[in-house]
Amino acid sequence: MSQDGAGVDLETSLGYLLKEASSALRAAMEGVLRPLGMSVTHYSCLELLAQRPGLSNSELARGAFVTRQSMNVLLQALERDGYVTRATEAPVGKALPTRLTPSGRRSLERASAAVRSVEVRMLSGMTESEQSDAFRSLRSMIHSLRGGNDGA
Repeated sequence: MSQDGAGVDLETSLGYLLKEASSALRAAMEGVLRPLGMSVTHYSCLELLAQRPGLSNSELARGAFVTRQSMNVLLQALERDGYVTRATEAPVGKALPTRLTPSGRRSLERASAAVRSVEVRMLSGMTESEQSDAFRSLRSMIHSLRGGNDGA
């Protein structure tokens, strides 16, 4: 509780600290991606497609934490710029699977190296054991907040 007895004490709120860490991480990632002509969402989309080729717009939107509409706009731009290809017809249902092009893969390689440098910097003050503990703790929080239904 805050000093007046209402609300959350931001100095001791783990939720607030997590949000602050998330904001700092995003700002650092944007800082290294901007010179490459990318945003965090752009990078996330390419990374998801590299790891799971053929994802649909909806699946990419969920994975990148954006709306389907925002992802559709991004995919149109990525397709126009030659980073991805999308099927003209859906093999099943209405979903159009998306895949990286060679140009998209090269762009992703540069971006991944930049993002890795941010993560290395973020973890530089922690031992391997502390990193493992933090990972387990964050996974547990996610699992609890999702009602234990996410398979974590």
